[in-house]
Amino acid sequence: MSLQGPLIVVAEKPATALIEALSAAGAFPIVETKWSDAPIAFVAVKPAAVVIAEPGPPPSEAASRMLCLQIATANGPIVPTVALAHGNVEAAIPLALQADAGLPVERLIARLHSAMRVRALHATVLRRIELFASHGGKIMALPVGDALEDATVLIAGRGPLYPALSVAMGERIKMVGALSVETAAKHLNARDIDGIVVGDGFSPRMVEAFLTVLAQDTRFRDIPVAVIGEAPAEFAEALPNIDHVDGDPARLVARMVPLVRMHAFEARLKRMLKSLDADGIFDPDTGLLTRESFWRDLTKAVADASDRSQPLSVARYSFDGPLDPRAGMDGARLVTRLVRNIDFACRDEDGAILVAFTQTDLRSAHVVARRIAAVLKNTMLTPHRAHDKIAANVTLATLKNDDNLSSLMQRVMGSRMVAAE
Repeated sequence: MSLQGPLIVVAEKPATALIEALSAAGAFPIVETKWSDAPIAFVAVKPAAVVIAEPGPPPSEAASRMLCLQIATANGPIVPTVALAHGNVEAAIPLALQADAGLPVERLIARLHSAMRVRALHATVLRRIELFASHGGKIMALPVGDALEDATVLIAGRGPLYPALSVAMGERIKMVGALSVETAAKHLNARDIDGIVVGDGFSPRMVEAFLTVLAQDTRFRDIPVAVIGEAPAEFAEALPNIDHVDGDPARLVARMVPLVRMHAFEARLKRMLKSLDADGIFDPDTGLLTRESFWRDLTKAVADASDRSQPLSVARYSFDGPLDPRAGMDGARLVTRLVRNIDFACRDEDGAILVAFTQTDLRSAHVVARRIAAVLKNTMLTPHRAHDKIAANVTLATLKNDDNLSSLMQRVMGSRMVAAE
């Protein structure tokens, strides 16, 4: 990702080495400023990114607060901020993406490249929203609220630090745990993960093998990874957001949170872009069809199946007990991974999930529906029922010769079977 575009470097002392490295990486123009002048420079330059070149608290708290406010409220795409930290000395701006000052400057540049990809994606989404609205589409708004509300962090470990890491991370972000790298790999394939902590208790060979899998899969290129202890240097290029940290859980969480927030925001943007590319038929929150699109598609599918004497089945997944909004959203996003390409689904107003299985008779639909229910049961988590599995109750009906949409859905909304017992 190109670094061209105004770049502000904030430092009290000349950051010659850093500026030279940024210039060599293609950053242009670069404006160097002190903290007292940083807010004025931000207004004048309208930067594409900000780099804080010195760790530790800023000399001017007022200037720091103003710069944070300007970054957070800037019009247009996000303005990524990367700040140096070192040992016990944290970054000048807590919400900035932190890079270790003790590591080569190339690590900071790699992190900046990764953040600029998210900025470019954000700019693309904003353009598509305007284009979509100009062609008569309903104006779509980006999801509001902190992206951390959507985030999930995977903590893999089985050493003495594992409980403390889990508690510290769980206080800030939803997390799932894994006591083995095999379980961690299953979580990565089953759900959306926005950050990974590789804790203690694994041999160096196991850690290296796990990181190799992440580095070879483009899905995890920009995922934040924190490794307790030393992280092999050869992964720095393939995983720009990898860090090796000491065993202080609070410091690890402080450095991970901004990276996890950025990754979760990127996931939001990708869902929004998918919806825009499909003329708004997908719900950007879940990735499933919007309710209007689902009913329109189902009406057409029922008519086609009746005319051509083809099978069609519909399932409704409901869940025992009240679910918090996050658990319900996670369940809907899981379904996007589980449905076949020929099927389509939506999340109903009451939180239930409707899935249409096209060209699928009742026997085959039973198999598919139970498989989806089993994954939901074993994967969905809710903080209020941490030790109880969530039962996915399935109501399944297939299209009969004398059916229409109303009669089919009347059976789906009626009796139910309990799957995945």
